[in-house]
Amino acid sequence: MPERDPPHHAPGIGPPGRGPAGIASPGIGPPGMGPPGIASPGSSDAGDSRSRFPLGASATIAELDGNPHVLLRRLRQDEPVSWLPVLGGWLVTRHDLALRVMRDSETFTVDDPRFSTALVVGPSMLSLDGAAHRRHRDPFTQAFRGAEANARLESFAVATAGRLVAGMRADGRAELRRSLAGPLAVAVVAEVLGLAETEPAVILSWYDAIVSAVTALSAASATSVPGATPAGGTAAAGTAAAGTAAAADDDAGGDHRAGRAAFSALRSSIEAAIGRPGASSLLAAAAGTGGLSTDEVVSNAAVLMFGGIETTEGMICNAIWHLLSHPDQLSMVVAERNLLSGAVEESLRLEPSAAVVDRYATADASLGAARVRRGDLVVVSIAAANRDAEVFADPDRFDIRRSNARQNLGFARGPHFCPGAQLARIETQAAIEAILNQLPGLRLDPGQPTAPRGLVFRKPPALHVCWTVQPGNGAGGLARA
Repeated sequence: MPERDPPHHAPGIGPPGRGPAGIASPGIGPPGMGPPGIASPGSSDAGDSRSRFPLGASATIAELDGNPHVLLRRLRQDEPVSWLPVLGGWLVTRHDLALRVMRDSETFTVDDPRFSTALVVGPSMLSLDGAAHRRHRDPFTQAFRGAEANARLESFAVATAGRLVAGMRADGRAELRRSLAGPLAVAVVAEVLGLAETEPAVILSWYDAIVSAVTALSAASATSVPGATPAGGTAAAGTAAAGTAAAADDDAGGDHRAGRAAFSALRSSIEAAIGRPGASSLLAAAAGTGGLSTDEVVSNAAVLMFGGIETTEGMICNAIWHLLSHPDQLSMVVAERNLLSGAVEESLRLEPSAAVVDRYATADASLGAARVRRGDLVVVSIAAANRDAEVFADPDRFDIRRSNARQNLGFARGPHFCPGAQLARIETQAAIEAILNQLPGLRLDPGQPTAPRGLVFRKPPALHVCWTVQPGNGAGGLARA
């Protein structure tokens, strides 16, 4: 769950073309809206950016949102740290420089008042650095590492994925984002938070209201400052804000009230869940350490909800899409199931569901050939770093036997490495195992082609598949087809 303001729409609901702040596009996040920031020409190298960073100066939202990999490769080769006016900040595309930024939280921080999530849910491990970040994060890290909790969650994910796929088995076709990936991610989040008895639709309504409040605050803040562009989701947010400036304040007020009401409902449910005698959820374990107040537990629960739903849904969809798009690799997994973990990791490398993470410079710093100034937005392109040929041979190839696939940065690095990384892997493998076991002849629907897209959070907008319906269509799936 890389640190970034959450996406605007809940997974599995809303139109298939949903994308970052109104742009048609597609974690453990439709893409998101980053915190509001101000482009700073004159305070940094951005002043002469067109001459010093011509590739960055000419980059467009369409390039970044659709298939950005050609542009990202050129940037990585020629301008590995480049000023992009459409983002209102620096874009880092080289693997070693991306690592440097993510590991150095003293110079490149998430702890910035422009990070609007904290305005809705309060301070959390998403929006803090240093000692405060460790205090918020450590109880959850310990809980996620618990062997018993992990075994229970793995069993739950496997059973839930199997049940979801069994329900569609007789249909012969399905859209897997809404029928499998999204529902599985929501169910696991509910289990983590101790909300298994809460209807998924209710959890999604909280999610949507809270992130809508964050989005509205970002847009309103951006339109209140001449020339401002929301950073992080940045250009995406700026594009949306440009057409709604007149209504931004009213929208922000209404959405903020709805968001606070949803957060209050989430808080009541979380308090009841962790206060229940014998509560054994991962969240209850984290709360039981005594290191966090109830307010802080609830704030971090909201953050887990963001990451656990959006980015995991994307990770599942991307992995299925990659395998079905490469029949030779799929056949290898069918023949040797122990290759599945490598396939999941390689998919995460090629198309990380969270494509970028945001940081803010706390001091002037040299980064590559760029002179970053205090306060500048620094956007790390995980998608670009994951295809760095200096690290990954033949980087654009999907190779499930790639020996160093785990060097990918899909879960970020440094102090903000995703605490739910292993759980996201478990869910993705469970989803793929379920379709391999139960859906014979599974293939992408040739009449409805798709591919991952999205400026911030990347996945197929919809994942239509079909398979062979057999008499009694029981287990067997691809492995026996």
